[in-house]
Amino acid sequence: MRRLLVEELGRLSVEAYRQAPKFPLRLALDHVRSRYNVGSILRSADAFRVEKVYLGGFTPAPPHPEIHRSALGAEESVDWESVADLAGCLSDLKAQGFTLIALEHTTVSRPLWAFDWPAPPWVLVVGNELTGIQDDLLALCQWAVEIPQFGTKHSLNVAVATGIALYEAVRHLQGRKIFS
Repeated sequence: MRRLLVEELGRLSVEAYRQAPKFPLRLALDHVRSRYNVGSILRSADAFRVEKVYLGGFTPAPPHPEIHRSALGAEESVDWESVADLAGCLSDLKAQGFTLIALEHTTVSRPLWAFDWPAPPWVLVVGNELTGIQDDLLALCQWAVEIPQFGTKHSLNVAVATGIALYEAVRHLQGRKIFS
């Protein structure tokens, strides 16, 4: 066994990435405060070929050095949009046939590993580092998933949790052989 060289990874250029098919999966960030978290989420969105990322509320947007530091350029490859009215945006997406899935601890959350993923397309909604997803946005979501945890803490960093959820979502989409 040996570690692969960068040249062996088959990395796409930004332009080739933009033209490449994406999974029918979008992200909505509700008042995520940390620029480092935004950058990390954009980097994960790039890794999992997410269609689009909506930056809602006071979620910071590129360009910014802190976002770039953790995104490593993913802010240039991923389709993202700042939206003042995230509830309106999510309502529109829901009307277009997207299923809204909250990544949140709720009274009806299902463990991520046991979630019976509905037919795509999906929007994964993630919330603020301290307060989570706002109630009005949570009310729009048809499903809620959570990442079960077994230590003394019952929350993960929002960027870490988003990466885990994206992996699981794409794993299910890969099983269905779906690209948008």
